[in-house]
Amino acid sequence: MNSRNTVAVWDIFIRIFHWSLVIAFTVAYFTSEEENAWHIYAGYTVLSLIIFRILWGVIGSRHARFSDFVCSPRGVYDYIRELRASSAKRYIGHNPLGGWMVLALLFTLLIVTVSGLKVYAIEGGRGPLAGNPATITLISAAHAEDDEDSDKEGTENQDEEFWEDIHEDATNFMLVLIALHIAGVIISSRSHRENLVKAMLTGKKSKE
Repeated sequence: MNSRNTVAVWDIFIRIFHWSLVIAFTVAYFTSEEENAWHIYAGYTVLSLIIFRILWGVIGSRHARFSDFVCSPRGVYDYIRELRASSAKRYIGHNPLGGWMVLALLFTLLIVTVSGLKVYAIEGGRGPLAGNPATITLISAAHAEDDEDSDKEGTENQDEEFWEDIHEDATNFMLVLIALHIAGVIISSRSHRENLVKAMLTGKKSKE
């Protein structure tokens, strides 16, 4: 593709973010069956990338900013309708549907990582969410000592199960979003006759 016929779209930070997130989530997912360093560090990496993307969505380059691609629900509906009619407008940055997918992916990943940190904190008392906050109890002093251990264990088990369910459900929903994202990339690439995967590697798209 002639450089004169291309335009820079995705800056180097967006490209590094995108492919680093793909790698980190893949590592975290395939090491989730048992607690190990790979899963933990991959989770921290994902969380760091999410924080960066949120910040870069505010102060980053033009097409990286949320203001460039987040539109109203009506805009998304119109784009889907036009896409089905093979008359959808081509966007240099994210299209309206892709913009909302970015938000959905980031929000879901945030739930996955935070719930994972809660499980990590409850199971081993580690991570930034670990701690023993003070609690107010109405149990009398005479019974407090006897019941303290059993009550604490029961509460921790309930909390752990609660956050494990959220972590698992959010991860499964994330897989659904990834499948939809890939399908959207394929459909949009075919509809507008461009290679979106290559664009995310080179940072450039055709002007037309």
